[in-house]
Amino acid sequence: MYLTPEKKQEFFEKFGKNAQDTGTAEGQIALFSYRIAHLTEHLKKNKKDYSTQRALISLVGKRRSLLDYLKKKDIERYRAIIKELKLRR
Repeated sequence: MYLTPEKKQEFFEKFGKNAQDTGTAEGQIALFSYRIAHLTEHLKKNKKDYSTQRALISLVGKRRSLLDYLKKKDIERYRAIIKELKLRR
């Protein structure tokens, strides 16, 4: 399994307020980015895996929604997470 509970805990410790704070937008964006990277690598090897392709598109949409929310709510937090995760926008 590529995403263990310990790995999730690590994301929320780094990007959230604490390890139990799983609801912050930054923590969720970081988790989605990790999952997107994993699925992208999988799809490079398995081009015809359409269910994974659909899941990837869904995750990208969720991450985009959270980034839009964060940009509207607090531009400084948005810029910090973009810089930290090295996302384009």
